[in-house]
Amino acid sequence: MNSDKIVIKGARENNLKNIDIEIPKNKLVILTGLSGSGKTSLAFDTIYAEGQRRYVESLSAYARQFLGGMEKPDVDSIEGLSPAIAIDQKTTSNNPRSTVGTVTEIYDYLRLLYARIGHAYCPHHNIRIEAQTIKQMCDIVDQYDERDKLQVLARMAMNQKGTHKDLFEKLRKEGFVRVKVDGEMFTLDEDIVLEKNKKHTIDVVVDRIIKKEGYRSRLSDSLETALKLAGGECIVENLTKKTEKLFSENQACPICGFSVPKLEPRLFSFNNPLGACPDCKGLGTKSVVDDNLLVPDWSLSINQGGLRYFKTAVGTDRLEWQKFLKLCEAYHIDLDKPLKDFTKKELKIIFIGSDKPISYETVSSSGNISRATQYIEGVKTLIARRYEETNSSWAKEWYSSFMREQTCPTCGGARLNEMVLSVKVDGLSIYDLTNKSINDALAWISSLKLSIMEEKISRLIVKEIKDRLTFLQNVGLGYLTLARHAGGLSGGEAQRIRLATQIGSRLTGVLYVLDEPSIGLHQRDNEKLIRTLCEMRDLGNSVLVVEHDEETMRESDYIVDIGPGAGVHGGQVVACGTPQEVMNNPNSITGQYLAGTKRIEVPKKRRKGNGLFLEVRGAKEHNLKNINVKFPLGKMIVVTGVSGSGKSTLVNDILCRGLREKIYHSKDRVGAHREIRGIENVDKVIEVSQEPIGRTPRSNPVTYTGVFDDIRDLFAKTQEAKMRGYDKGRFSFNVKGGRCEACQGDGVKRISMHFLPDVYVPCEECGGKRYNEETLQVTFKDKNIYDVLEMTVEESLSFFENLPRIYNKLKALYDVGLGYIKLGQSATTLSGGEAQRVKLASELQKRATGKTLYILDEPTTGLHSDDVARLIEVLNKIVDNGDTVLIIEHNLDVIKVADHIIDLGLEGGDAGGTIVVSGTPEKVAKCEESRTGQFLKDLL
Repeated sequence: MNSDKIVIKGARENNLKNIDIEIPKNKLVILTGLSGSGKTSLAFDTIYAEGQRRYVESLSAYARQFLGGMEKPDVDSIEGLSPAIAIDQKTTSNNPRSTVGTVTEIYDYLRLLYARIGHAYCPHHNIRIEAQTIKQMCDIVDQYDERDKLQVLARMAMNQKGTHKDLFEKLRKEGFVRVKVDGEMFTLDEDIVLEKNKKHTIDVVVDRIIKKEGYRSRLSDSLETALKLAGGECIVENLTKKTEKLFSENQACPICGFSVPKLEPRLFSFNNPLGACPDCKGLGTKSVVDDNLLVPDWSLSINQGGLRYFKTAVGTDRLEWQKFLKLCEAYHIDLDKPLKDFTKKELKIIFIGSDKPISYETVSSSGNISRATQYIEGVKTLIARRYEETNSSWAKEWYSSFMREQTCPTCGGARLNEMVLSVKVDGLSIYDLTNKSINDALAWISSLKLSIMEEKISRLIVKEIKDRLTFLQNVGLGYLTLARHAGGLSGGEAQRIRLATQIGSRLTGVLYVLDEPSIGLHQRDNEKLIRTLCEMRDLGNSVLVVEHDEETMRESDYIVDIGPGAGVHGGQVVACGTPQEVMNNPNSITGQYLAGTKRIEVPKKRRKGNGLFLEVRGAKEHNLKNINVKFPLGKMIVVTGVSGSGKSTLVNDILCRGLREKIYHSKDRVGAHREIRGIENVDKVIEVSQEPIGRTPRSNPVTYTGVFDDIRDLFAKTQEAKMRGYDKGRFSFNVKGGRCEACQGDGVKRISMHFLPDVYVPCEECGGKRYNEETLQVTFKDKNIYDVLEMTVEESLSFFENLPRIYNKLKALYDVGLGYIKLGQSATTLSGGEAQRVKLASELQKRATGKTLYILDEPTTGLHSDDVARLIEVLNKIVDNGDTVLIIEHNLDVIKVADHIIDLGLEGGDAGGTIVVSGTPEKVAKCEESRTGQFLKDLL
């Protein structure tokens, strides 16, 4: 058998047409083809699935029951397969506690570093906190000059009021002779009179020693006595040099007593109660009652319902309202004055509550009078307390409608408590370090200044941290910070993080299967990624990448082009060989784009727009440098810039959320900015993201786009349905009635097989058709509801051509290039790009208002150049209707057809966040500083 090839025979997974193919091993191989042509089916569902299954099969039956079984892919045979590792687009954890540092495990090493060589400093006095042994104390005193006069003191009182007579008496009885009171020396046999209301500091003299030969054992005894007396602290005063040194055997600040426990790694974890901030429990954010959610209209008075919480209570005998009235009465607050005219003090009273107890009486509904004297809480305090106390989900939802996520006021978003943040290495706390970008963190750890002892202790830890940071830098993620929330990463970033972790393991002889790792990468950083992939190959691994990026294809060793079309029209090998061989193949659409014989044309002229603007002023969220950005309406606008330059922050966090808050009263936290102008020019915001359209097999394109409602209506109006008395609910597989009850409308039954994979078998009752026999007897044009769901979008167009309501919705799916998917295809089998286009189609059916803003975040994800051409056509249609399309994109084909580009940069992270250039693609291409412009130049 040939050992340098993976030989696949008879692959039929999903839409693959029984293909046979040989893929070279230990090479960088690209699998490409139109979206939905079967690339992923071959790479992940066949090759990777079989590699993983064989590994799991080699384990014991006992171990397999915990892993869950792996289903055998639909393929006759695969030979020459290595152990496989998949690095796919599954976004990292959405757990709010997950950060880039925890996902990459660098944070675990940092915790160890800080626990072993960190030093605590008092946050109030910036004094290093150390526990010292008596030997260490003696070693320090040893550095004084010979014949120096020393005095050992024990501090008995520090800034304490009183005459302290009992203390002097106690010291006298214990045989001490001298005390130092407020810096003045007294003997204990004289009468020491102190002012009762003044603060005094009292030190007792334990011993007086001259530093000479043999003094050390006496000093050691005296220090021990002094430490015992003063609870672990003592002072050695050098009378000759007039200096004093404080020693402590506790980890505590000698001035204020701020102490830290023994340093251990778990102390530095924000997921551990020992280290977490007590206020936000280590989340860094807190739900706080928001003024603007409580008072939507500041021009109203309290009596006019200005406080939304009390809107329905005004004038009633509700106890809460009666108590609130007493609060306002006690502070003479005018209930008819508009809230915008309240003073800061008045607002504090109504929001927070009284600053002194108030006497009041209340009358219950039965007429009983009760009197009370107590502090009365303000409306914000009341809501916050009720939210914490209630167990009712309905009530929690109601109270939370007044609340918004805000940075925790106690830790300022650091997630850790004061004790942990006081520990520093080379002047930085663990939070300061995780807030640096990966590039800066790497520079810091490379130039770390440590003592010889610390260096020995930390050598291995520092090496591990350095290696991992270097890998992240090499895959183009140097702009991220370790404190960045993992849920906020794009699919491409999440994938590259996992890629960096894999390079770190330096395995050889492995088959790596990757899913579009170039997503979210600027052309400039693409080179780094390609270098990384080649490095993995050079270690002796086979790297199989599903990819559409032309640059990556040109750099690869071998290309497999799957096609020729998508869905039922795909699933065959159109071309395979070196990039040059694929370019020379006339059947390959990919080859034509690579060779330049097919391309997306640059438009002859750019649109002028409608003269109106949206403007974000003073944007300063994350790394944005207080910038003002104008978005011209009635155009196709593309926001570009290197990864991490602030594109998503500007478009998604500030503009999109800001508009949603004003137009739809959304509660999502809007990024920091001064104002958004021109909101009156927009009446609808449509966000088209890559999130799945549904997480269950019951969700599908027709249910998502709403066309299924119309199809069910149509079946309910047929003569047969009317005779039987069926309504539209009868044709739903989600509710009882028309569906098959044996499988509850799923069409399949899951049979658990213990340590073998779960087996899905078609339901015996309905044969996988989801509906019961009676429902399937109702037909329209000789097809029942199951037959309609089995049609592709393309087939359904001619079937429904005389029904404009259904036809138009299906036509939108066809226009975005989804003609090949089945109407009833399960949402879980759609790729990210397909899901995004289903959403786009769903929005396209709605009538253009001329004031709609479409926001798309990297819509070319998962799209072949030919699909991109089709997408651009659809987007152009939207703009020609008078609406505005705003896209975040790295794909040069989309950038070159834009009417207006906003290029952010210059770099990612701290070095980004400014506008490099904005204007037409031609203007951007002329800008020397613009990283995007340099790549755009060649295309224009």
